[in-house]
Amino acid sequence: MSRRPRHSNLLFDGSDWNFATLSRTYDAIRQIALEDLRLDTYPNQMEIISSEQMLDAYSSIGMPLMYRHWSFGKHFVQEQHLYRKGRRGLAYELVINSNPCITYLMEENTMAMQALVTAHASFGHNHFFKNNYLFQQWTDASAILNYMEFAKSYIARCEEKHGVAEVESILDAAHALMEQAVFRYRRPPRLSSAQERERLRDRLDYEERIFSDLWRTLPQRKDGERNDEDEREAQERKKALNLPEENLLYFLEKNSLILEPWQREILRIVRVVAQYFYPQRQTKVMNEGCATFVHYTIMNALFDAGRISEGAMLEILQSHSNVVFQPGFDDPRFSSFNPYALGFSMMQDIQRICTEPTAEDHDWFPDIAGNGDWRETLLAAWANHRDESFILQYLSPALIRKLRLFVLSDDATQPHYQVASIHDERGYAKIRATLAHNYDIGTQQPNIQVVDVDLLGNRHLRLQHMVHDGVVLTEDSRDATLRHIRRLWGYDVSLVGIDEGGSQLYEAAA
Repeated sequence: MSRRPRHSNLLFDGSDWNFATLSRTYDAIRQIALEDLRLDTYPNQMEIISSEQMLDAYSSIGMPLMYRHWSFGKHFVQEQHLYRKGRRGLAYELVINSNPCITYLMEENTMAMQALVTAHASFGHNHFFKNNYLFQQWTDASAILNYMEFAKSYIARCEEKHGVAEVESILDAAHALMEQAVFRYRRPPRLSSAQERERLRDRLDYEERIFSDLWRTLPQRKDGERNDEDEREAQERKKALNLPEENLLYFLEKNSLILEPWQREILRIVRVVAQYFYPQRQTKVMNEGCATFVHYTIMNALFDAGRISEGAMLEILQSHSNVVFQPGFDDPRFSSFNPYALGFSMMQDIQRICTEPTAEDHDWFPDIAGNGDWRETLLAAWANHRDESFILQYLSPALIRKLRLFVLSDDATQPHYQVASIHDERGYAKIRATLAHNYDIGTQQPNIQVVDVDLLGNRHLRLQHMVHDGVVLTEDSRDATLRHIRRLWGYDVSLVGIDEGGSQLYEAAA
């Protein structure tokens, strides 16, 4: 019988793991991440959870502390059914943008997968969360967990005091408006958890003192009673209310005449959660690309140093290949670009441009081509861009050819598609701009704003949808959402769709 060779330099041997092995592997990954890749991360907190707990985390939008709502349970049942039928796998990890950065590892993972996801989440995502400008401006990693703990306990107290059905009704309406519950252009104030609790106590005390049901019974002015000063009053009203207002939940929280203080606080909780996830919606390609590039680089460095066996590396590469797989446009599995694939390909291409540039690269990227420092170039890109600007800045003609990208012109009045841009100099610029435009969140989500309301008249809340590229709202979901807004506002609500030329396309009311 042959004797099995000893691998004293290996971090682990086999698929089994224990906490000593995890710790030893973490230290080796951390050394490469900080010293070679020059990453800057929050302190890491790693926790092992079961597949059932991972499903539960899925259902509550990935937050470890979350209030109760029926939609989370519905999502849990759906994910559990697909998982048990073998029609959907589970993520190997879940990472929270907090300080310390929390990474959940599945206990069912092999040791090779634990190493992979540690590099991916605890260092790749962690670095991106800490250093990207959007996360620095819009989120407070040190306060989010304390705030979510407050939110969970506050809503639980509301359920005890006011009833589950009443709280659920408010949450249903607020959740329906989550995509329209963020500040896209002006930054909300960032408070510490202690300041947040003090602010809450002061505001609730004040609102309970001034709240009066008399607001509900004020006489409403009839339309025929309007006078010559109405236009001036309307302009003054809009100025006083800071109209137009893009954050619908914020406007309802501050100005609804029918909401009680505890209901306003629930609206605030939901919009704080929506605001927390706002940067992630704008950086999916960059965030996942950064994490994938980091784990790929670290795992290869450990293998080259003899710290990971060939068998473990094959398992890691198989998982990596699955993550970055991109179906072709004619593949039945194609739905859109895989953010892992696009992001990782662009990170690798930047590395190539910095170290082995072509004449074409020098023409397109004179500032980075051949600079030799791909690490610093990537760190600067990760810090200073979102998906749209990153693609517009760094997508190269070489990668466009590799990915076989082209632009289709889709004119509804024509019977066929037309290939509008191909692989020539003008085409490369058009392809890059078109792809970047597809990641502009401002064009992907409806631009709906509060434009007018007469608080002392009929209290009719008027919304306006700026229709982009002729894409109107789906009638069923539009009407259902308007009913939710009316539930929170208490009076008539109308929505008008306006195209780029200022013409009215539709009107709906609730």
